[in-house]
Amino acid sequence: MARAEFILEPLTCPTCVKKIESTLAKAKGVESAKVLFNSNKVKTEFDEAITNSEKLKLTIENLGYSVLSSKES
Repeated sequence: MARAEFILEPLTCPTCVKKIESTLAKAKGVESAKVLFNSNKVKTEFDEAITNSEKLKLTIENLGYSVLSSKES
């Protein structure tokens, strides 16, 4: 199981959190997705055989949010 963390532009409302979490949770290979509203971070766990951090970044960006940086562990 791989992990990736994304730093987003400041989130403006709790609805953003739910939208990002629910979309990532439905993505193939994603085990968990948690948005930390106050720090503008998204933490994910995923199966590298199915997806990767770049695909997850694109998923977030396709929702209309800007990813400022990311790191994988």
